[in-house]
Amino acid sequence: MVDTKVNLGGLEMATPVVTASGTFGYGTEYIGAVDYAKLGAVTAKGVRAEAWPGNAMPRHAEVPGGLVNAIGLQGAGVDHFLKYSAPWYQRNASVPMIVNIWGGSVEEYAEVARRLDGCGLECIKAVEMNVSCPNVKAGGHTFGQDPSVLAEVVSAVRKATKLPLLVKLAPNVPSIAPYVKACEDSGADALSMINTIPAMVIDVERRRPVLANVTGGLSGRGIHPVAVKLVYDAHRATRLPILAMGGVYCARDAIEFLLAGASAVAVGTATFSDPGVAGSVFDGIVDYCERHGFSSVSALTGALEV
Repeated sequence: MVDTKVNLGGLEMATPVVTASGTFGYGTEYIGAVDYAKLGAVTAKGVRAEAWPGNAMPRHAEVPGGLVNAIGLQGAGVDHFLKYSAPWYQRNASVPMIVNIWGGSVEEYAEVARRLDGCGLECIKAVEMNVSCPNVKAGGHTFGQDPSVLAEVVSAVRKATKLPLLVKLAPNVPSIAPYVKACEDSGADALSMINTIPAMVIDVERRRPVLANVTGGLSGRGIHPVAVKLVYDAHRATRLPILAMGGVYCARDAIEFLLAGASAVAVGTATFSDPGVAGSVFDGIVDYCERHGFSSVSALTGALEV
């Protein structure tokens, strides 16, 4: 028997497979379509202090090797989430929930984290910070592209919550190492990577952008090799556990992440075409461990031979 339990920065999970933020709603939308027993955790879509409408339509464009989206982090806000979404999840699912949070200021990040920390809902087991959204108070700069700003917001959230804290890093940086160090020094418990890659799709007949927002984020198969390389770089730069994501469509994709240094993996865009992907990824990881003589999934982390 393979031991499938993993510890993601204090978040104890029965399996190493997680659903990615923004692709699994608030956790209940897939009940009946997904075997939750094969999930280590479910990540809720982004939550901020107030309701947010997101971007105008159209917000999706399918491309070879993936999907470009510009949803714009649409959501009903933390009050609605704590009153309706999270309690509904707690009544219907037994898998831990990671809540993805975002904000337009350091203070907003901290306030949302504080609200989650004191909400009393046992299903909420960890917080994932999305640091790739606009920093309104810094002239539109993003939190995830300046190590000093990143350190400031991670420190503020760390002080606001005792929950395990994951930081979801932006991929479009010259080197991931300074950002990893900023997270580690500021109290993060784990890293979550990678976020989508900035992208654009043009309708050449109309000579106009396909997305109303003009640009969006690329996810799916096409970004997988990029994500593997960034996970490998981050693992060499830190002792923090890593939740890896980006183009996981089968067990082989997930195993690449684990060998590169991840402790757990998240399935995102693939869920849209096959809700059962997360379950088959889990089965494939177990099968790989059995075939290669690994007694635990955690033994795969960083087992790459270079």
